[in-house]
Amino acid sequence: MLRMISGKGQPQAAGVALRIGKHEVPYPLIQGGMAVRVSGHRLAGNVARCGGIGLVASAGIGINTPRFKGDNYFAAEPLALKDELAKAYEIAPNGVIGTNCMVAVTDYAELVKASCEGGAKLIVSGAGLPMNLPELTVDWPDVALVPIVSSAKAAELITRKWHKSYHRLPDAVVVEDPDTAGGHLGEKLEKIGTGELDQYASVRSVKAYLRNTWHLDVPVIAAGGVWDRADFEYALAHGADGVQMGTRFVCTEECDADDAFKQAYLNCSKDDIGLLMSPAGLPGRALVANVPAIRERDLEVTPNCPTGCLRKCTYKSEQERFCIVHALDRAQRGDMETGLVFCGSNAWKATRIETVQGIFDEFFHDEVPRAVCG
Repeated sequence: MLRMISGKGQPQAAGVALRIGKHEVPYPLIQGGMAVRVSGHRLAGNVARCGGIGLVASAGIGINTPRFKGDNYFAAEPLALKDELAKAYEIAPNGVIGTNCMVAVTDYAELVKASCEGGAKLIVSGAGLPMNLPELTVDWPDVALVPIVSSAKAAELITRKWHKSYHRLPDAVVVEDPDTAGGHLGEKLEKIGTGELDQYASVRSVKAYLRNTWHLDVPVIAAGGVWDRADFEYALAHGADGVQMGTRFVCTEECDADDAFKQAYLNCSKDDIGLLMSPAGLPGRALVANVPAIRERDLEVTPNCPTGCLRKCTYKSEQERFCIVHALDRAQRGDMETGLVFCGSNAWKATRIETVQGIFDEFFHDEVPRAVCG
């Protein structure tokens, strides 16, 4: 649901609030979930403090925490996720903070439940279709449920399943653009970059489907390709009710990644960004020059799957590609030689380390409420 909070003259993007389920924020901006630990408590908390929605990425959250002892990956994950949410709420006690939960991970159900127990106000879920998300959250009816899709067809499949099996409908839908978004992408590799995909046609189709079939007027959020205020305004002008943005937040002081990770964005060119196939069976967008070194390292050091983090994994089953959770973890810690750096297509535009507040100032000008942003 959208409403005007500044009523003079023509409505502007900066004057639109975003309501998802029972939770409202001043600005229609969701910080995308970025694993492993790239969007942890510092980034999510500060985005929420500034009036957006902050997301803690749950996949691999326990690695590089005191909870992880080397052989207790699945026990550490939910505990570390709750720890991270608690730290985020210390930064933004009244903010709207949620989690990103990947359907493809082995402990999806446990991470969803830990999100709810840890106080997440919404769960954004993709990397697969979150068909049973309402079942996992039935004891927490106030937690908003937000599937990520790349097409109206996927939104239809999810909505029909949720309604038939759980009498629940989405509180919002994120429509991801595989041509520009970072990380895992919900589209066939051969279709990405061909010109066949039209994100905003999909946004409008999802909105029309929800309204016409279910009489449901919930936010439809555009994800992928948003870098600046012009991109943000374009998204709203072409049917989106808000945006989800991840890549722009990486080169901020508050981002949870190591400085070397941020420097990789600052150093990269457009040609350094490419597509790869993840061992999860999904395409992904990343800095791809060191992918052979990642595979060489994993075959030498961890030829057998060290954690079993993915339900389906070609590295686990056939030693194809590499161990993705540990490759992402190494990058987050600053290993740019054998760490995997996911990014969106606009990562090359980063030129400096900035602040979350500075981004909100740019997007929303003088209308940023200083009482919220501090």
